[in-house]
Amino acid sequence: MSVYKPEGSLIETVENKLCLRKLSTLREAMYQGKILEGRALVCDSAHNLIVDLGCCHGIIPRAQAAIGIEEGSVRDISIISRVGKPVCFMVTGFERDSSGNTCAILSRRMAQELCRKNYVSALCPGDIIPAKITHMEHFGCFVDIGCGITSLVPIDCISISRISHPGDRFRCGQEIRAVIKSIEPNGRITLSHKELLGTWEENAAAFSPGETVAGIVRSMEKYGVFVELTPNLAGLAEPREGVRAGQYASVYIKSLLPEKMKVKLIIVDAFDSGYPPRKPDYYISQGRLSCWRYSPASCVRVIETVFG
Repeated sequence: MSVYKPEGSLIETVENKLCLRKLSTLREAMYQGKILEGRALVCDSAHNLIVDLGCCHGIIPRAQAAIGIEEGSVRDISIISRVGKPVCFMVTGFERDSSGNTCAILSRRMAQELCRKNYVSALCPGDIIPAKITHMEHFGCFVDIGCGITSLVPIDCISISRISHPGDRFRCGQEIRAVIKSIEPNGRITLSHKELLGTWEENAAAFSPGETVAGIVRSMEKYGVFVELTPNLAGLAEPREGVRAGQYASVYIKSLLPEKMKVKLIIVDAFDSGYPPRKPDYYISQGRLSCWRYSPASCVRVIETVFG
């Protein structure tokens, strides 16, 4: 199961480099049915991918570039966007190019089909898996869960603290952990992320009344300003002139109220900064969840996720 990881996980491994070292080891990898990785150099006018294998070049024919390309359910942009990046593949044969050089024929689709059969099909709601951010839209981020197979993390599942865009939390190429939220009858998987970032009490335990700490202004309301202390913990400060969403802020903690699930703050200062998104701190990073409750036991309001 270790080979069924997001693309880019194998390319620098010793085993992958040994298989790409020369034609004989590449042929052996073909006979053994191994999944390998190389860097895509070019997408030609016919949308075939040319891959650098070290010992030679490889070609992934358009129809073999991904599950769904031949059927029309996946667009060619998914091929074009792989240029310059690692791609997984299985070797299916060899031929001579117009210059007489040996060229390997590759299939990314075969690697994905194997990943789907041996790994993805066995996943269940609540399973925690590794994933890699591939691209982001206003409604969520798409991630690679194995061999280039993509799933969506909806924006409201990224964290408890609300954000305006996934780019507020992630960057493309970032490796994260995620939990299987649901699996549709057609096999499409939706993921969630917020359940791994800790409960209200776990996050609030890092703060104490009387402290002045750093935060991010997330939204402006008539009744106050929501400031994020951690991705799963935000507090409310009184309205303040000149403060804008997206600014960083230093805030004084007035009180922590677990029975109301509230944090009361005072904004000391707010300022613009280009700090990159912080790497997530996971309270849970492996295993399987059946039920996750964010709200404290003393709180009447219940926020929880039930899997399965």
